Amino acid sequence: MVGQLILGLSILVILHELGHFVAARAFGIRVEKFYLFFDAWNFSLFKFTYKGVEYGIGWLPLGGYVKISGMIDESMDTEQLAGPPQPWEFRSKPAWQRLIVMLAGVTVNIVLGIFIFWMLTAHYGESYTPNADVKYGIVPGSIGKKIGLKAGDQVYAVNGKPIKKFEDLTGSNVLLNQSVLNIHRGNKDTDVVIPKGILNDIADKTMEDFISRMPRTTFHVDSISPAAKNSGLKKGDSIIAVNKTKIVYFDQMKATLDSNKNKQVNLVVVRNNETLNLPVRITKDGTVGFLAHFNLPHQKTIAYGFFGSLPVGATRAWTTISDDAKGLGKVFRGDVKFNKAVSGPVAIATMFGSEVDWLRFWSLVGVLSMILAFTNLLPIPALDGGHSLFLLIEMIKGKPLSDKFLERAQIVGFVLLVTLMVFVFGNDTIRLIFKK
Repeated sequence: MVGQLILGLSILVILHELGHFVAARAFGIRVEKFYLFFDAWNFSLFKFTYKGVEYGIGWLPLGGYVKISGMIDESMDTEQLAGPPQPWEFRSKPAWQRLIVMLAGVTVNIVLGIFIFWMLTAHYGESYTPNADVKYGIVPGSIGKKIGLKAGDQVYAVNGKPIKKFEDLTGSNVLLNQSVLNIHRGNKDTDVVIPKGILNDIADKTMEDFISRMPRTTFHVDSISPAAKNSGLKKGDSIIAVNKTKIVYFDQMKATLDSNKNKQVNLVVVRNNETLNLPVRITKDGTVGFLAHFNLPHQKTIAYGFFGSLPVGATRAWTTISDDAKGLGKVFRGDVKFNKAVSGPVAIATMFGSEVDWLRFWSLVGVLSMILAFTNLLPIPALDGGHSLFLLIEMIKGKPLSDKFLERAQIVGFVLLVTLMVFVFGNDTIRLIFKK
């Protein structure tokens, strides 16, 4: 998990800073340092000098940086700015060139995100479960039940627009808008409104507590664990009751087992058209000791081809930025609490998981690349967006802002970012502990 986190973030940081590096060199600006992570107090884990540039790995894993001559940045090297501007310095270049240098990192992250999703789409295609093939409806969790959803509900539309892909029910388009789920329930239709603050509840739990990503399904026993070899269960058995509770779907089975933890129960199973009664003890975790075979609808895969995958991948990438903007808007409007909306390295590491799945890894790196681009565009001093804002003001005024103002803005921005990072680390840790 840690290895995937470090690899993913290192790829993003190095390529982001490489964007600044290449743009600066293209305009004849001298670059003094290129670092992955920060070498705070001039301490680095590894470094070497090549053609006048010091390359290294710092000890403080809060990103990375390139030190550009004649620029007020996180290094706060004010001595260099005391003398007259030199031709190779950032400050001596036209404002439009400096703006390109500042936006180059964000540009690389956007291009990288689009490229990753393009390649993933070209290689894997686009797989989804046709909503029309979901015969038994949804399985709502505690949050879903709280807002009025019921097991077996068939959500056929959102805001009157038919749902083509079952996966869209747990997508950002439903959760970031005050959507209305249009539902077939038994012999009648009904609507369920997604409340504004639902993301606060999901942040405290998981998406499965809203609507399970797996449709409601029937099942049978697939394999038996060694610990349950004496239970009497065999592969192919269909469990039709637990004690006197009728079982048809797997969610019913799971709920019944959870309510009988550490208890002896009677499983009623059908085996080769014969009905059997098997006394079984439920574990403290609410399991019997078998893996289930689910009778799920077949997924559909669309192959777009190499060039046909580009617009699909680009749409996936831009959707990430659009979702971030909508999420930030919800925070400012008070619909979502700030501590529920932000995640840091601890939360990201859990997303990668403890096993290497390259599809998941590159999908997450693609998402993070777009998030990094969006975050860096925020008009906060010390971020690329803050530097770009000051350059735009300079271009409008026709003269640069004072070095003293830029220095103070840089300090304020750096303090804000460090404070935010400390908060995010603590917030991630607290959420992880309470979820467990």
